[in-house]
Amino acid sequence: MLPPDLQPRSFRPYISPSISAPTFTTTNYSPTSNPNPNGTTTTATNRRSVKPSRFAPSSFIHNARVSIALVPCAAFLLDLGGGPVIVALTLGLMVAYILDSLSFKSGSFFAVWFSIISAQIVFFFSSNLFTAFGSVYLGLIACFVCALANFLIGVWASLQFKWIQIEYPAIVLTLERLLFACIPFIGSVIFTWATVSAVGMVNAAYYHMVFNCVFYWLYSVPRVSSFKLKQEVSYHGGEVPDDNLILGQLESCLHTLNLLFFPLMFHVASHYSIMFSSASAICDLFLLFFVPFLFQLYASTRGALWWVSKNENVLRSIRVSNGAVALVVVVICLEVRVVFHSFARYIQVPFPLNYLLVTATMLGGAAGVGAYEMGMIADAASSLAFTGLAVFVSAAGAIVVGFPLLFTPLPAVAGFYLARFFTKKSLSAYFAFVVLGSLMVTWFVLHNFWDLDIWLAGMSLKSFCKLIVADVILAMAVPGVALLPQKLHYLTEAGLIAHALLLCYIENRFYTYSGIYYYSFDDEVMYPSYMVVLTTFVGLALVRRLSADHRIGSKAVWVLTCLYSSKLSMLFMTSKAALWASAILLLAVSPPLLLYKDRSRTASKMKPWQGYAHAAVFALSVWFCRETIFEALQWWNGRSPSGGLLLGFCILLTGLACVPIVALHFSHVMSAKRSLVLVIATGLLFIVMQPPLPSSWTYHSELIKAARQSTDDISIYGFMTSKPTWPSWLLISAILLSLAAVTSIIPIKYVVELRMIFSIAMGIALGVFISAEYFLQATVLHILIVTTMVCASVFVVFTHLPSASSTKLLPWVFALLVALFPVTYLLEGQVRMKTVLAESGVGDLGEEDSKLTALLAVEGARTSLLGLYAAIFMLIALEIKFELASLMREKVNERGGLRHSQSGQSSNSNATIPPKMRFMQQRRVSTVPAFTIKRMAAEGAWMPAVGNVATIMCFAICLILNVNLTGGSNRAIFFLAPILLLLNQDSDFVAGFGDKQRYFPVTVVISGYLVLTSLYSIWEEIWQGNVGWGMQIGGPDWFFAVKNLALLILSFPSHILFNQFVWSYKKRNDSMPLLTIPLNLPPSIIADVIKIRILGLLGIMYSVAQYLISRQQYMSGLKYI
Repeated sequence: MLPPDLQPRSFRPYISPSISAPTFTTTNYSPTSNPNPNGTTTTATNRRSVKPSRFAPSSFIHNARVSIALVPCAAFLLDLGGGPVIVALTLGLMVAYILDSLSFKSGSFFAVWFSIISAQIVFFFSSNLFTAFGSVYLGLIACFVCALANFLIGVWASLQFKWIQIEYPAIVLTLERLLFACIPFIGSVIFTWATVSAVGMVNAAYYHMVFNCVFYWLYSVPRVSSFKLKQEVSYHGGEVPDDNLILGQLESCLHTLNLLFFPLMFHVASHYSIMFSSASAICDLFLLFFVPFLFQLYASTRGALWWVSKNENVLRSIRVSNGAVALVVVVICLEVRVVFHSFARYIQVPFPLNYLLVTATMLGGAAGVGAYEMGMIADAASSLAFTGLAVFVSAAGAIVVGFPLLFTPLPAVAGFYLARFFTKKSLSAYFAFVVLGSLMVTWFVLHNFWDLDIWLAGMSLKSFCKLIVADVILAMAVPGVALLPQKLHYLTEAGLIAHALLLCYIENRFYTYSGIYYYSFDDEVMYPSYMVVLTTFVGLALVRRLSADHRIGSKAVWVLTCLYSSKLSMLFMTSKAALWASAILLLAVSPPLLLYKDRSRTASKMKPWQGYAHAAVFALSVWFCRETIFEALQWWNGRSPSGGLLLGFCILLTGLACVPIVALHFSHVMSAKRSLVLVIATGLLFIVMQPPLPSSWTYHSELIKAARQSTDDISIYGFMTSKPTWPSWLLISAILLSLAAVTSIIPIKYVVELRMIFSIAMGIALGVFISAEYFLQATVLHILIVTTMVCASVFVVFTHLPSASSTKLLPWVFALLVALFPVTYLLEGQVRMKTVLAESGVGDLGEEDSKLTALLAVEGARTSLLGLYAAIFMLIALEIKFELASLMREKVNERGGLRHSQSGQSSNSNATIPPKMRFMQQRRVSTVPAFTIKRMAAEGAWMPAVGNVATIMCFAICLILNVNLTGGSNRAIFFLAPILLLLNQDSDFVAGFGDKQRYFPVTVVISGYLVLTSLYSIWEEIWQGNVGWGMQIGGPDWFFAVKNLALLILSFPSHILFNQFVWSYKKRNDSMPLLTIPLNLPPSIIADVIKIRILGLLGIMYSVAQYLISRQQYMSGLKYI
């Protein structure tokens, strides 16, 4: 039967015009209510109801549904591609995010597609699909499937852009239709691929059948488009027009064919050699066709066969006739494939009665369930037949399992009461069935397992029998209890929680019984992994349905969700306490999300004491579950984690658990946000740095001791010397102090003395850390390095937060910092040389080796010092650039305010300014910091000069490092030249330099560096210590020098013109840059020196850029005119 919103108007009862737009429902409507059972209609209203609806831009409402398929597919593709694909995708998405934040929507859209395409190209070269499949054809098919999945992800991302919906509505509708049409094909294939990779190929066709059914239900059952304007029900008569549906008839037909035939074809292709080898193999063929066929017939009750017919009588006849045949085939095949194959030992009836009774029981039960589900039990006769069938099936099933004939009326009465419950909705009948069914279950367990003297998972089999019987009885009783009045819903909650606890306990004992599960003996396991996953998701679905029906409260939902979700931890951790520790963690973390969901009600907001209580519970739960966290880290890393790593993860988990509290309930409390940032940052720092912990801080349990006493690391890696890690505490302290100051937890902004103490402490901590980490042997340098870091810290802090006297003292602090640079650089070499030579052995050979070692040590230490001072000068230049920009912005604002006040006074308009605006102006003027524009002009004019000195020194040191580390890389100048963007307008050193010329130093330095290094390369090539015959006229070196010098000169015009243009931005003749392009072609093609080729290519780009910029300026001027 079609959903009521998909039925034709003639097949539905009257719908009030006041009802809102229809939605898809799962309620079955009886066809007897149709006013026109023949299905014919010629009214004008019905013709009008199928009028196409208009396009309505909106958000894509099917994101959650699409994410079920595409998010796991994306994760699987990333796992196949590995690190290169992740890097390519991350870089592309970062560019897309930046463009989107700059409101460049089209650029962000194309950046997303470019990142997806580039990731796919990298995937082709980084994955080993051809090697893994061992076949070129299978490899090509796999690559094609991966490319299609990647394309669908791009289509899904495209639907998130609102501007595409507005500008290209037809394309958006096509993309939505394409997404729903292709996901069932590609998603089921990739899901099956991933499952087969994990568990093997034996039952691959059944996995594919299951995924096909899931995706058919999610995407093929008719859905309304997100982008069609929903008309009033009175206009359409309550009917959703066909053009409002996402999929058409063709796509629905293809989905049906895929559901019915693809799993069968997949099985035939993979098992063609044995598909007729046995009765079970033949039954596989029938099951792979008729089980999806039955699912298709059930889905037709939700409108899945709307493309065949909309006449309910036709659809009903299709379901009844085809469903009966399919049901018989499926039941018979399940008998052969499952019942007699796996449960033959429990069938106590001799041949041939066993086949007859089992067939009668299964067919009768399936027929009863199908008839009830189809709504065929509607009158007294059908109810009587249904009751008789239930009695017969119950009695036959009891005889099959060996129930005594004397007590056969007991299961027959149980079947009678069950049928009475379904036909009469009698709760007393259901509880009678529960009592009788419990007796039968108890007898079955006692009869088959009670006498076995077996111990499982440290328990006797009898104990397990008691637990299983109790769990089954609870499972049978809960449905009846759930139907009790609302005031007794606590009984339902208690029953569900008790059932979940018993299930968790039983599965935990079965699954974690033996280590055989972790050594690839998958066929020998007592309780397979898929059963854990199946019971978990069935339990979560049951909880969601009962919560939606208001059968259980929010607290029960919270407890049940945590218990069922915690069972998944057994799949990854071997400890028997992992499940309960995970449950405790989830119970501690989830209350802000599950118990306080209704944000519209005041009662759903936490009180401060509740927030503190939940945070304390988080911390205690994390500490209680530290062994589980240790085991999870050991499983992830492959070795036991250190104490610092374990403590860091405990702190990080505590902080992350508090995020929902702060985000949902205390978002207005700044102190809570700042404290949360500090806690999370502390955990991350402990994870990254892994500082050594005192013995009293570490937890020495038997599990942790056993893990850390393993000799595998020593036997594999040998004994390794480790350097001291205590300096990491200093770095952690410095970073946390900085975060505390930035978040105003330490009020350095308002207390000058505290600001001084903070800067000195930061400098000492960083200085001692750097000295101990990188200059441990040069003891005399420690004082100089610590002094350097203290000076840098004081300068940066007081430049950002100036005091009354800092403008006079900071230049001297910077001068001291500059003076310490050469002293430290030279002293380090002398001290280290003397130390190494003093420790050298006797003998000429030993002395030469010691000198070489000393020289290498000096070079390495000096390189480290250069890097340290380059970072310091870079930080100072950045800080000064930021402060000058802030001051200039304040100056512009003050001028604008002064001009506004003067114009107001001249026009006598002060009375028109609102009082609130006047108060805000007065407040802003009164809160201007002490370091104002006038103060800077009088006492802070040194800032541009100091910033320029720091920038130039940083750039010079980086050039030296480039020569020392890379030998003078050609590419390095393009990364180092942008440092000169930190230069400031300065009347002392760089006169006439302003914001307009900020790019000139970058371009001129790049050109000059390449020219000078080109000349040096030419000289180095021809000069070999003596001037031989090669430098004579006509010699090869002479020809080489003249040729490359001439080519170098040919590249000069473009660089000169472009640098002049960057300095002045004056428009010249448009033809001049274009005329210089041919001059750069010979250097780019025939030059022998690579730097000259780079100059030629750079000259071409300079000329083109100059022409485009000039053209853009010209067009902008015309628009302005």
